[in-house]
Amino acid sequence: MTAKNILSGRAEALAETATTSFDDAGFVLDDDALTFDGDQYDREERAALRRVAGLSTELEDVTEVEYRQLRLERVVLAAVWSEGTLVDAENSLRELSALAETAGSEVLAGVIQRRANPDPATYLGKGKAQELRDVVIEEGADTVVCDTELAPSQRRALEDVVKVKVIDRTALILDIFAQHAKSREGKAQVELAQLQYLLPRLRGWGDSMSRQAGGQAAGGQGMGSRGPGETKIELDRRRINSRIAKLRREIKDMKTTRDTKRGGRKANRVPSVAIAGYTNAGKSSLLNRLTGAGVLVENQLFATLDPTVRRAETPDGRLYTLADTVGFVRQLPHQLVEAFRSTLEEVADADLLLHVVDGSHPDPEGQISAVRAVLADVEATDVREVIVVNKADLADPEVLDRLRRHEKHSIVVSARTGAGLDELRALIADELPQPDVDVDVLVPYERGDLVSRVHETGEVLTSEHVAEGTRLTARVDAELADDLSAFAV
Repeated sequence: MTAKNILSGRAEALAETATTSFDDAGFVLDDDALTFDGDQYDREERAALRRVAGLSTELEDVTEVEYRQLRLERVVLAAVWSEGTLVDAENSLRELSALAETAGSEVLAGVIQRRANPDPATYLGKGKAQELRDVVIEEGADTVVCDTELAPSQRRALEDVVKVKVIDRTALILDIFAQHAKSREGKAQVELAQLQYLLPRLRGWGDSMSRQAGGQAAGGQGMGSRGPGETKIELDRRRINSRIAKLRREIKDMKTTRDTKRGGRKANRVPSVAIAGYTNAGKSSLLNRLTGAGVLVENQLFATLDPTVRRAETPDGRLYTLADTVGFVRQLPHQLVEAFRSTLEEVADADLLLHVVDGSHPDPEGQISAVRAVLADVEATDVREVIVVNKADLADPEVLDRLRRHEKHSIVVSARTGAGLDELRALIADELPQPDVDVDVLVPYERGDLVSRVHETGEVLTSEHVAEGTRLTARVDAELADDLSAFAV
């Protein structure tokens, strides 16, 4: 075929392509069939690194400077928008901004790139990474925070381009947990998660991690010191693995203590209610309202990490326990889920789950989905669930109505004002296991322990003190009914 024919054929192909029509989703419209031709983003979206407004936490009032005595890290946020709507992408970046501020940094700017998938080398792509470098220089930032978990190679490559420290969402959340953990168990769980995250990311600077002890490096130390030896990075890996094994043993021992306490409550037939939900949804505020626990409450992500178990009573006098758990977040690091598994088992073993949702959040349905995904990881999906929509005083009434329609088993409350809490207490009483055996007994006065158990775990219908003892008609569980059978009237 001559060059003239080749050029003529290419011209015909181009002309045919120019007349081909596409629909909005990027499908080629043929008479015979539809063939997918990839994500057809607009040219402007593909070429733009979108700036997200309203993320800066830089101080405007100089009188507030005295409250920030330490120099805060100045960060720029970066994200790849590959699925969902722009609103979803911006909400995720705003949540990352709140996480960064909770960790003690000052957010200067946030950028989003529209891509089908993150670049496997530099996350944003080489060109956009250079633009991010210009943003970092313009804002005077010293850290870049990416809105996902980066591979070690991606983080190194992006650092080489932007010339400042790069961390990912996982490292940021682990840092917050390290700051807020107070109990011995919480500190051990966070340290375990941090070491698991660090292990595959160890790296050296120059020759600092490739030095070997033994052989020539031993300087002729004699027997036992010759041989190829162990490099510095191998030594660090071995130490980290040893520390991880030790932490796992310690957490396992702590789990035994927790299981013993939980077993005692089960033996005494005390029902349990677990409070779970997205971070900053108001779980601790709700616990304080229901039990007066006095748990720390702050408008901050992951303000409380250590689980709290408190005693409570239903309106009809039945005892139950109320357990607060660690908050959840989108893309909660799997290291944390694994490390906090023993804590999250409080939810799996509960008789009732109060799933707290922030009604004033821009995407409450996204919060519900994220929490349920974590609960599925710890096999807590079989627990009866009540959706508690909190912050009703701040929420849009239309959002509350939408949540009520989508979640049939739900209730709207405000832990701040107390609205709806009486209805919540009544709902808890209805949902907890009910005693189902009717008894009519005359209990001698020397068996006051049985009378006490009836009042604590059963439903007393009538009570009368006579000469022979206490006459009771009540509704109790099967085990207590067996213990009372000797005193039946």
